[in-house]
Amino acid sequence: MLPALALLSLCVAAQAAIHPLTVQDNSKIIITEDLKVPVILGVMSRCPDAVLCEAVWDRVLQRVGDKVDISLSFIAKPNASEPVYGVTCMHGMEECAGNVYELCVAKYHPTPEWWLFLQCQNFQGRDKIGLPETAVTCATTAGFEWENDQASECTGEDGQGEEGVKLLQESVKNTIQMGIQKSCTIMISGKQVCIRDGTWYECESGHTPTDFIRQINEEYKRLNSAD
Repeated sequence: MLPALALLSLCVAAQAAIHPLTVQDNSKIIITEDLKVPVILGVMSRCPDAVLCEAVWDRVLQRVGDKVDISLSFIAKPNASEPVYGVTCMHGMEECAGNVYELCVAKYHPTPEWWLFLQCQNFQGRDKIGLPETAVTCATTAGFEWENDQASECTGEDGQGEEGVKLLQESVKNTIQMGIQKSCTIMISGKQVCIRDGTWYECESGHTPTDFIRQINEEYKRLNSAD
């Protein structure tokens, strides 16, 4: 008769053969990226306040660009009788074209490239925004060739491409839904924090680059802090 200990060992071995032991690997580490702070600038491409506002945010992004997900939302009036864009832009059809150029480049290029394109357009002068030759120049400045680029196909030859027009119409619709009326309206994490329209106002936490940098850092910390 087998000793009790030996019999127990045989039973364990037999059970292991039927149901192999599984060793759970708890060494896997799940890495998640930090959440970026969503920033929306409600603008019109040929608006002087938008150009100034974007210059301020250029300085902000130089400091905290890695913490920000920035986008533009364009202000215009829906107009079913407008034959080209279906919206009326305050500074004329050239502004509608400028809006289209910026939307298309933003769609098909990463933020560092489309932001450089935007700043280049502004640097050329407001009366050059929306012109085909400006787009060619600014694409080179941003580090890509305009010819045969997806953004170029989106805008068409003169900022009236079908895809670009649809992007503009969608952007205007979203702008209205967010309640944005003034160029430039700044929204951080879905909250309006400041307006530049002739002067700065409704800017409770300030309107300088330093003020916006502080707000971004605070919101970034809040978004990524442990519960």
